Amino acid sequence: MLTPDLVVDALQLAGTAEPAGLLPARQQMALSLGWHIVLACFGVAFPAMIFVMHLRGIRREDPVALGLARRWAKVSAVLFAIGAVSGTVLSFEMGLLWPGLMGTYGDVLGLPFAFEGLAFFLEAIFLGIYLYGWGRMPAKRHVLMVLPMAITGIVGAYCVVAVNAWMNVPTGFRLVGGEVTDVQPWAVLFNQHAFLQFAHMWVGAYMVAGFSVAGVYAAGMLRGRRDAHHRLGFMVPFVFASIAAVTQPFVGHVLGFGLDERQPAKLAAFELAETTESPSPLRLGGVVVDGEVVGAIDIPVLGSLIAMNSLDDPVPGLDTIPEEDRPPVNITHLAFQTMVGVGTLLAAGVTWFWVQRWRGRDLLTKRWFLRAAAAAGPLAVIALEAGWVATEVGRQPWVVYGVMRTPDAVGDYTSALWWLLGISALIYAGMTAAAVIVLRSMARRWRSGETDLPSPYAPETVDSSS
Repeated sequence: MLTPDLVVDALQLAGTAEPAGLLPARQQMALSLGWHIVLACFGVAFPAMIFVMHLRGIRREDPVALGLARRWAKVSAVLFAIGAVSGTVLSFEMGLLWPGLMGTYGDVLGLPFAFEGLAFFLEAIFLGIYLYGWGRMPAKRHVLMVLPMAITGIVGAYCVVAVNAWMNVPTGFRLVGGEVTDVQPWAVLFNQHAFLQFAHMWVGAYMVAGFSVAGVYAAGMLRGRRDAHHRLGFMVPFVFASIAAVTQPFVGHVLGFGLDERQPAKLAAFELAETTESPSPLRLGGVVVDGEVVGAIDIPVLGSLIAMNSLDDPVPGLDTIPEEDRPPVNITHLAFQTMVGVGTLLAAGVTWFWVQRWRGRDLLTKRWFLRAAAAAGPLAVIALEAGWVATEVGRQPWVVYGVMRTPDAVGDYTSALWWLLGISALIYAGMTAAAVIVLRSMARRWRSGETDLPSPYAPETVDSSS
């Protein structure tokens, strides 16, 4: 149900008195980034899972593990191909939609984007070598081709996150008379906030990829396929996802240190702190309606303890922030709590699984657990998307915090951007459908006994003699 304040937040994002192209530019960027980030997670995390599976197959002479590594490599190629398309679209959108940002700060952001492009090309090269190296290279040399894939995937993701971290904590330049001078590209690439923000994203990538891949095999086991192939296909990514899920709350907590100084308005929106209270409660749920918090469950003191690492230090309230500098509060708060809530649920679930396994109980024989495991992948994606909504919307009205407002970054466009948004939505829907069709086709052919597909996307061969 839409509350009055949620409507106000939406209008705030739309900016009724702001440039005509601002809302469609925001929606276009949200669509592109929200779609691409899921594929980026596989680019970051999937190579490590393939490497572990392939190495296991070599060391234990396990044909099941080797078969899984080979199949995963072909799945990775499909995801990489469509990710390349969406990534290319994003690179054009940065200049097309936000000429104010790129025109002013292009020299500042050039180095991270250049390294990201280089990492992308290197990843593509080694993916090709690995994919077509089966049976053509010595096994121990072949498996090492995965490592450059993993490294370049991490480097590329770090460079993009470094740019976003810079937008949250700008550094490495001076503004003199509105002109950018004294650019220090390395200071931008290695800005103080980048490492922690990347760690948060990196761990999240393992949650998305790990739970999603494990969920595929959980769904297979629900259909009665409880062989060694499905159990091993479940356990390896689930181990990665488990470690990530348990680690993520701590990484996120450390990332939040000092947010009251860096972006107090964002912290106030996260905590739904309309006023400054000492000690501050933790508010679960709720929205702001006409300046009042409605529907929240307050847990005394816990807000100060979690947000400020203190029993009595207050969370700065929105009453300390000028109204024109406040983000859309309800959207930011609900997205943040969705991320934290889903992340906590996944961390608790995997902890319980491993405790039960330590006690000798095999939950892979339980249908209710397999259903929960199959749902964990979509839940991890929801947590990831909610986290980015909280980060980006919580920074508003700034595109570069404290330096450039978002309306100043957008181009002077009109309704033409709505046509672009509609076309882009159709393209992304088409790419999604194509990816699903190709991956399901590959899975069906593997189940039918075709162990060596000629390529990740080749059509079924036809016997000309028949």
